[in-house]
Amino acid sequence: MAVLAIGVLGVAAVEFQRLMVEHGETAAASRDMFDHSVQQSFVAAAIIAAATSVLLAFLLGRWVSSPILRIGAAARRLAEGHHRIRVARSGPEEVASLADSFNQMAERIEEQERVRREFIANAAHELRTPLTNLQGYLEALRDGVVPPTYETFESLHEEADRLVRLARSLDSLAEGDLASGPPALIDLDLAAAVVAAVDLARPGFERRGISVTCEVRAGLRARANPDHLSQVLANLLQNAVRYAPEGGRVTIAAARGPADVLVSVTNSGEGIPAADLPHVFERFYRVEKSRDRARGGAGIGLAIVKRLVELGGGSVGAESRDGLPRVWFRVPAS
Repeated sequence: MAVLAIGVLGVAAVEFQRLMVEHGETAAASRDMFDHSVQQSFVAAAIIAAATSVLLAFLLGRWVSSPILRIGAAARRLAEGHHRIRVARSGPEEVASLADSFNQMAERIEEQERVRREFIANAAHELRTPLTNLQGYLEALRDGVVPPTYETFESLHEEADRLVRLARSLDSLAEGDLASGPPALIDLDLAAAVVAAVDLARPGFERRGISVTCEVRAGLRARANPDHLSQVLANLLQNAVRYAPEGGRVTIAAARGPADVLVSVTNSGEGIPAADLPHVFERFYRVEKSRDRARGGAGIGLAIVKRLVELGGGSVGAESRDGLPRVWFRVPAS
């Protein structure tokens, strides 16, 4: 509008007046003619352009603000606990990208809420089982229904020990969740760490007649936190003891890759269903819900393994090949 005003009302006015004078008109008549024609048309066009600009600005503002307002309303409902809410992808690309980010956030929150509910329910169930047994035995001892024999106290000790193991597992998981930074990693002999872990777990294998095979090259080295690595190996071998059948076999192997070392534990027995594979590292998750709890544990071991390995910059996974369950993890190579 500024350029047009300068061009029409300034330069064009002077040129119009010069031409009219050359053709015999007076300057006053030329100016009056210009005012009644060009200037009035320009003013009318300016008013129409301004009104159109206001209308376009209003429509553009609504086009941009409407999806943002919908996202804001959805965010308030999400904060109120409506975790299934999603927003449609509309508006400019930047606003549509914001809608995508909101939907991803809502999905994550919904998943976290599901995990939280399952965690609370499973934790309560895990605590309730041994506590109920302890309460029943103690009431029976108090009433004289059960004699205070060695076997009775041994059973009570087993239930108390189960509670202690559950508390320790929860502590380990909390320590991993609350860690403020990555653990100190050192160059260590991975083969020696595997052999030491197998030696510690060997009595449990021997009691159930399970054969153990180590396929780890001597001198294989990796970068890891020694305490975390020991706990990871202990948990995986403990799982193998629980789930391998009596007289079965367990194989622990390690192989070096381009940038990391892959360690796997494979045991004979029932395979892991494909539907359960994505969830085996969740807290308190059980592949077979009806499995005996003394054998099946609390369902925290693999969650601890995942957390400790990822803190050290590695990754974990589980699979079932030819019906044989296999759990693996990767740690950085030296």
